[in-house]
Amino acid sequence: MRAVVLRGGRLQVRETTDPVPGPGELLVRPLVAALCASDVHYLDYPNSSERFVWDEDRDVVMGHEFIGEVVGHGPACSADFPLGSRVTSMPLLIRAEKLHVIGHDPDAPGAFGDAMLVSEVLARTVPDSVPDDAVALVDAFAVREFYVRCSAIAPGELPLVIGAGAIGLSTVAALDTRGIGPIIVSDYNTSRLDCARKFGADVVVNPAERSPYQVWREVARDTGITKPQVIFECVGAHGLLQRIVDSCEFGARVYAAGGWYGNDAVSVTAATHKGATIQFGGGPHPVDWYGTLEAVIQGRLDPRPAIGTLIGLDQVPEALDLVRKAQGAPRIVVRHSR
Repeated sequence: MRAVVLRGGRLQVRETTDPVPGPGELLVRPLVAALCASDVHYLDYPNSSERFVWDEDRDVVMGHEFIGEVVGHGPACSADFPLGSRVTSMPLLIRAEKLHVIGHDPDAPGAFGDAMLVSEVLARTVPDSVPDDAVALVDAFAVREFYVRCSAIAPGELPLVIGAGAIGLSTVAALDTRGIGPIIVSDYNTSRLDCARKFGADVVVNPAERSPYQVWREVARDTGITKPQVIFECVGAHGLLQRIVDSCEFGARVYAAGGWYGNDAVSVTAATHKGATIQFGGGPHPVDWYGTLEAVIQGRLDPRPAIGTLIGLDQVPEALDLVRKAQGAPRIVVRHSR
């Protein structure tokens, strides 16, 4: 099959081995896939773990945000997903009782190719009325549900969202759905701040012009909010967590959704003196992922305003470089030729 192939740290659009579905696996032809910052992290910080496998001597096909069409079945599949069904799934492939992250494992090819594998038990059928592009963004918007749910933020608390990429926008949407506000969003990119307003941001600030922490203090004063600060870090830049600790209010709760993969450090002393609580991720969990899919299917959530660029497979390497530099749209999607 033709795919965007990662091997030895290099991306090429070329032919690679066709995936063969095993027991309980669906063979899927991707229709739409979205680029994610975690794809760049996987590229730039090669490191194997239990679920994320890096092997520079094997082909890897990335792409874990997707919707596709069933074109084949492995042994022991049911009749629940006939040929031609549009499906999506959490980006996990269950094989030999082990979880493989789709697109971040040579044994779990992703959606930046002509074919991929999906575990039937995790797959969900998508109604014909639901746009492909919206479903391809479910994974990104499920992240918002995880972090906002874990924060237990309630009315009367004032959130500050750092970064208006896809994760930041999804966080804004999750806060708005819960009736939390005013929502303050910080980003250097004016177009992303404009997009944040579409998802429910009330106050937007460019940190090159004003300190978002000072803006938070002013909004808290004007609204009479006295509860501890709640910060959602949605960038993942080196040194950002320390800057947040240095700038936040005493007793702030910080939720690190940005997913910085390189070595970084936070001063324990500074965080202790601020009484800060910092929570890292691990999500989204199934309740977040499939709940977000249901919201998209029912029309309660439309993530498509986050899409700014449409590309084909040949443009993926260049587009990933834009994601690396944070210069692209909040979400860039790949539309496969039919």
